[in-house]
Amino acid sequence: MRLVSSPLAEPLSLAEAKTHLRVEYDEEDSLIQGLIRAAREYCENFQRRAYVSQVWELYLDRFPVQIETSRPPLLSVEAILYRDAEGMQHTLEQQAYIVDTAPEPGRILFKTAPTVALFPASPVTIRFVAGYAPVTTPTDDGGEHIDYVARVPDAVKQAMRLLIGHWYENREAVTIGQTPTTVPFAVEALLWQDRVF
Repeated sequence: MRLVSSPLAEPLSLAEAKTHLRVEYDEEDSLIQGLIRAAREYCENFQRRAYVSQVWELYLDRFPVQIETSRPPLLSVEAILYRDAEGMQHTLEQQAYIVDTAPEPGRILFKTAPTVALFPASPVTIRFVAGYAPVTTPTDDGGEHIDYVARVPDAVKQAMRLLIGHWYENREAVTIGQTPTTVPFAVEALLWQDRVF
């Protein structure tokens, strides 16, 4: 798997993180923004989820009958590409597969697969969008406002706040008794609830 397009927003804004940290000055904004990104990446990797819409590519050696996409929730499949034995890339027609976003993780069921010989190394590429669906609301000027983080669970946001606070206060690993620790227990306790296995 490879991340193709990073999230368009972070689950926590800089202002929200600074409020939690009780920071009222701007000198450490870049540090705090880095902590926000790192906390989101940690939480996503721990839960094996995607929070805000992001594009991933999954590489396969063959067409399966069906496959579960990692990094739920699955929003959509942008394209399924494959390379033939000569290395020429083709796009699989949308009628050849079904995208099922209802379960977690989402899945793709293949109705038909190309009969051509495939390239020997990672010939099949599935490009998909993962993350909680954004919320769109109309604006007074006739446009739309897109909130990319509205559906991110509050438990995730709280875990991020705790993690950001811990990293901000402790710039190095902290030792409790004889055991070094880098992540507060409460963070993982919050994240375990919706962890994908």
